[in-house]
Amino acid sequence: MAKPEQKKNTRRLLPFEKPIEELYDKLEKLKAVGSEVKMEMNEEVRLMEKRIEATRRDIFAKLSPSQIVQVARFIQRPTTLEYIDMIFDDFLELHGDRNFSDDPAMIAGVAKLDRRSVVVMGHQKGHSTKEYLARNLGMANPEGYRKALRVMRLAERYNKPIISFIDTPGAYPGLGAEERGQAEAIAKNLREMAELTVPFISIITGEGGSGGALGIAMGNKVMMMEFSIYSVISPEGCASILFRDATRANDAAVAMKITSKDLLELNVIDEIIKEPIGGAHNDPQLTAKNIKAAILRNLGPLLALSHHELIADRYNKYRKMGIYNEGN
Repeated sequence: MAKPEQKKNTRRLLPFEKPIEELYDKLEKLKAVGSEVKMEMNEEVRLMEKRIEATRRDIFAKLSPSQIVQVARFIQRPTTLEYIDMIFDDFLELHGDRNFSDDPAMIAGVAKLDRRSVVVMGHQKGHSTKEYLARNLGMANPEGYRKALRVMRLAERYNKPIISFIDTPGAYPGLGAEERGQAEAIAKNLREMAELTVPFISIITGEGGSGGALGIAMGNKVMMMEFSIYSVISPEGCASILFRDATRANDAAVAMKITSKDLLELNVIDEIIKEPIGGAHNDPQLTAKNIKAAILRNLGPLLALSHHELIADRYNKYRKMGIYNEGN
């Protein structure tokens, strides 16, 4: 008689979470034993769950830059649409750039944030290969950036704050995208964002890659999730160029200073948004709660500024970047 097929483990863990995977296996065995012999194993199960939590806390307290890259790219990490659903009310998605087509890699629309009307936009990846293909892995085409610009102008026309969520490896580098003016679309967004007369808050939720991220990230306040990254190029791309060896991506990740902690010290970002133990995917609701609190905390002071003060605030923020002391 053939043995029944074992149910596959649907749990998804990162490569460096191997110790946690082993503890989860022990936890499942404890539950199975309790079920078979009809014994109460509540105390043993509770102790094992506490051990898993403590192990996860220890692992995530000392992640290397290359491990943070893995967390930022994790397939189960919450997406822009999920954050919108958890943070905002009455979201109405707007489609199309009124020029070429709609771009599913870029989400844009209007919503309510505690009864205040706001404009929301962001890159959309997904949680599966099918969704990645449909959303082009969050790599927007020129029409995506032109759609974002369309809603930014809408926000300015009706004096609505703008919130953007950034999670992309970069702008799509395909032939069609280049033919339709990818570089021009991003450059135009940068120019227009610099002159926006409404409060603008940008949040890097996963990957903040190159011009693809900058195309919607020039906020008065730029925040990063604790385990997100923000860089001009991927660690693999940097290693290929500088070291002529893509396998040295770990070395590149360290040298590039792409983590939230590094970028806060360099004054590139304004705030780090705390993530739950194990990353945003481990407790999306708590993550969304932390993001919403950070948005409201930073939006209040910006709403008190005049149009000219908002432009000056943004100008001064970016002028301060890149200042360093040259040693003797």
